Amino acid sequence: MFVAVRDLRFAKGRFALVSLVIVLVALLSTLLSGLANGLVDSGISGLRRLPLTHLAFQSGADATFSRSTLTPDNLKPWQDLPGVEASPVGMSFFNARRDDGSTIDIALFGVPADSFLAPEGPAREALSGPPGLILSDTFQAEGVKVGDELTVVGVDRTLPVVGFTYAGSYGHVDIAFTSLSTWQALLYGDNARDRFSAIALRASDTSGFAGIEAVTGTDVVSKTGAYKGSPGYVGETATMTLIRGFLLVISALIVGSFFTVWTVQRTGEIGLLKALGASTSYVVRDALGQITIVLLASTAVGAGIAVGLGQMVGADVPFRLESTQILGSVALLILLGLLGCLIAIRRITSVDPIVALRSRA
Repeated sequence: MFVAVRDLRFAKGRFALVSLVIVLVALLSTLLSGLANGLVDSGISGLRRLPLTHLAFQSGADATFSRSTLTPDNLKPWQDLPGVEASPVGMSFFNARRDDGSTIDIALFGVPADSFLAPEGPAREALSGPPGLILSDTFQAEGVKVGDELTVVGVDRTLPVVGFTYAGSYGHVDIAFTSLSTWQALLYGDNARDRFSAIALRASDTSGFAGIEAVTGTDVVSKTGAYKGSPGYVGETATMTLIRGFLLVISALIVGSFFTVWTVQRTGEIGLLKALGASTSYVVRDALGQITIVLLASTAVGAGIAVGLGQMVGADVPFRLESTQILGSVALLILLGLLGCLIAIRRITSVDPIVALRSRA
């Protein structure tokens, strides 16, 4: 490590340049992780908070509420299954107009008042009373208050705000709850026929699910499997993953190219070390130590800056950083950087001391 540290001190400008590139890549990669998490939260945080383990959709609905329509005939076999709690749930997007003429978007969940899905506390009691809406806490920031009346656009039905519950969203739209009968009236009018979107399940043993799926004509997915039904979820996560992948590959190429050129310039020095008795393994360890120091320091600085910038992001931008993902991104960036330097390491092992020293003469 003596030679590696000496090189770092001697060629500060060169190492500063490649370090700056790695810092920027680590910064962008970490920020993209935060944006990806924020988009995921904005897409499925409301569904994530529902106390269910699985959802049963109409067969072929691909875990999408809007493509699924079920009836009590589909529900009963699930309710009769031992060890399983089953509840109908309706879900649709609505636009509601306030008294001042402004409108808000609502991802409205319709659930029975006695369902395990019903929010706890006063919100649950409100579901069993006169028709009304229980909104996400985030609507309070927009000035909505208990007692305000919202007119659901389309059916032009006016409903009062009877309470607030935990914050959350689905499909990038803040959630709200109402009774299942009210949801059915909003969506189907007088032709509801007790229809709903899906069956929420809560169970620890899923061994009997396959038989019930065949009988009821439903497809069961886990809660996490149902995330893909949220509008934009699959495309957004795939896009963010692809961008981060390109950044990491570019970083590996840049780091590998830099150290390859640096190794070519140090060929005589490496040959001298070998001529003085340094083993190939020592020279390789020395080079890997140098690369590791640069990668560790640069990625740590980049990730640290990203965390600082993340604290400054406003509520209007979906952004959330997780320590596990930050550490994972940093570790992956370091690993790919080391892999990108394999060509340089291979060149080090093939240096002939006599040829290297003759080229310096």
